[in-house]
Amino acid sequence: MRLRRWVKYDTIRPMVKIKLTQTGKRNRKTYRIVVMEEGKRRDGKTIEILGFYNPLVKPPQITVDKERLNYWLSVGAQKTDGVNKILI
Repeated sequence: MRLRRWVKYDTIRPMVKIKLTQTGKRNRKTYRIVVMEEGKRRDGKTIEILGFYNPLVKPPQITVDKERLNYWLSVGAQKTDGVNKILI
């Protein structure tokens, strides 16, 4: 994508999303709840780690820093569908 000359590069901000990244071994997946730029890969570089999700134990273990989550939502970050299902 080419930018026009009159557009300043510092005014363009990428969309920030709250996503799940996989950790753990094969068939023993656990997840981190992280803040990333929208275009990054699932296990790419993160801005901040907000929490942890372990679906293998009954009931599933969810640990989230609510203060930081509310901060990122107030700044304009959007939750993905997977994170939305976990946090409901």
